[in-house]
Amino acid sequence: MASIGLYEAFIGFLCFLIFFYFLVKKPFRYLLIKKTLQSYPWNWPVLGMLPGVLLRLQRIYDCSVEVLENSNMTFQFKGPWFVGMDVLATADPANIHHIMSSNFSNYIKGPRFHEIFEAFGDGIINSDAELWRDWRNASQLIFNHQRYQNFSASTTKTKVNDGLVPLFNHFANEEIVVDLEDVFQRFMYDITFIFITGTDPRSLSIEMPEVEFSKALDDVGDAIVHRHITPRFVWKLQKWIGIGTEKKMLKAHATFDRVCEKIIAAKREELGSQGITYNSNGESEDLLTSFIKLDATKYEVLKPSHDKFLRDFTIGFMAAGRDSTATTLTWFFWNLSENPNVLTKILQEINTNLPRTGSDQDMSSYLNKLVYLHGALSESMRLYPPIPFQRKSPIKEDVLPSGHKVKSNINIMIFIYTMGRMKTIWGEDAMEFKPERWISETGGVRHEPSYKFLSFNAGPRTCLGKNLAMNLMKTVIMEILQNYEIKIVSGQKIEAKPGLILHMKHGLKVTMTKKCSSLE
Repeated sequence: MASIGLYEAFIGFLCFLIFFYFLVKKPFRYLLIKKTLQSYPWNWPVLGMLPGVLLRLQRIYDCSVEVLENSNMTFQFKGPWFVGMDVLATADPANIHHIMSSNFSNYIKGPRFHEIFEAFGDGIINSDAELWRDWRNASQLIFNHQRYQNFSASTTKTKVNDGLVPLFNHFANEEIVVDLEDVFQRFMYDITFIFITGTDPRSLSIEMPEVEFSKALDDVGDAIVHRHITPRFVWKLQKWIGIGTEKKMLKAHATFDRVCEKIIAAKREELGSQGITYNSNGESEDLLTSFIKLDATKYEVLKPSHDKFLRDFTIGFMAAGRDSTATTLTWFFWNLSENPNVLTKILQEINTNLPRTGSDQDMSSYLNKLVYLHGALSESMRLYPPIPFQRKSPIKEDVLPSGHKVKSNINIMIFIYTMGRMKTIWGEDAMEFKPERWISETGGVRHEPSYKFLSFNAGPRTCLGKNLAMNLMKTVIMEILQNYEIKIVSGQKIEAKPGLILHMKHGLKVTMTKKCSSLE
């Protein structure tokens, strides 16, 4: 094992020296850039296709569309020699259905995934096999319970009325330019924290304070992206020395451990003072309480009594709850600004179906009637999926429907962003923003196969909180559109930031004006 590690280190160092030589020597630098840009992806000796990725990293998503569109939706990326960075990239729905559903048991996250995403511990994001099944079953039990669904709906409504509306009123009255993505991230951080703990951290406030846990999530995301595009030897060395993004990762780990320890201790004390018994069936409200009270005898490997289990749950659910919904809302409002006709139709639909009373039952029925809004949200996620790619690895050798042979443990990247822009999947108008493509001939919601529209995952790993997330976003959008006019500040550059989540690289600067009436 030691000799293998030394060999990997030598190859990684050799790659670095050659790459550095190409960069500092002008003729070689010119050749490198010319070949990489004109013939992308150019497969260089020793370096493979990595230089092309690095040079085009800032537009990696659009680049993936070009490459996969010209490669019949599946492409073999060759990394530097002997460092394990080869990847089979695919946007082929047939391959995705095979990987995510029909041959699900053969395709796992795998040990390399767990190593790269180590900050999330053994939570549902990283888990496979028995551990994943236990996580899934426990989560499903809790999410499907009516008491939690009611808690989710009431929490969203309260946070909108007591948090988002007063803040938007302040922005409108003071005529402040605000980063809408930052606002939505804070809103979703607070919402998710309440879902998990039952308490409101109030990061959504006029002061816009820095949130330690939220910053740690951002730093972890940056480090994980760095690990995807860097030879393992290099980031392992950085981790050992404690420099760069790996230094941020170590600090984020410490923050996670400290904050989660405090949260878990407070929740155990709260439950102890209330005399609540354990081994329940998920009937409690907040998620942490539900997981602490799980009947461990029903699960093979879950350890709800262990703080490590609760720590991994908290981090995983905070990351999933904050980022995906916040970025979806951000891109949605930008898409509305680019398509005013869509905004007009959504407002008409809202006002036509507006309930006369304010009961929760009326609101639930009301949200289900917002078919065009549902289509517009789906269309926004098609073009700007919150999670732009997924990573899988086969346990055994296999042959994909596209004819590509895959060896065991090879890295397979599913490019969700690319799927949404492929003409072979969505037609010649794939790049157009058309909510109508999600509406059936009878006026209902048209359901596309999950392996074609992967924003909520597919197969056994389909997102359990899909309906809750859609209702939450509809509630927020409805409140904003009825009461405010959002104007995008002109001149700003709108582009996606390379990462695990499709954040806007520079945020979304807006101004807002309060409407005189909620009726248009």
